[in-house]
Amino acid sequence: MPIKLKVDEDLGKAVTQLLQARGVSAEGVYEEGMSGWKDPDLWQVGQREERFLITADKGYADLRKYPAGTHHGVMLLRPDQEGIRPMVELLEKVLNQYDVSVLSGTVTVVIARNIRIRRK
Repeated sequence: MPIKLKVDEDLGKAVTQLLQARGVSAEGVYEEGMSGWKDPDLWQVGQREERFLITADKGYADLRKYPAGTHHGVMLLRPDQEGIRPMVELLEKVLNQYDVSVLSGTVTVVIARNIRIRRK
């Protein structure tokens, strides 16, 4: 089954548009009117919708709170520079190396030097 993604508001519309242009089912928090929602509420909606979350919020990569294999997945983008362009570049790096559906249920951390994938 194809993976469905939810893009956190901190990544902007460009990330959602990139994913959609690549044929991935992606919904942006901002476009859904969910901006400003508290993390636990956003998390619950994403899990109910069976969506993998893409974010820049380090809190979601806490393996004690969000252990791999217990949810639909999280990807944390951690660029070396500020701005949306570095975020898009990190996501493109992932999309060029992986079919995102294989990341379902993982906690994936993406930095300029590597992609760390934590599985159950």
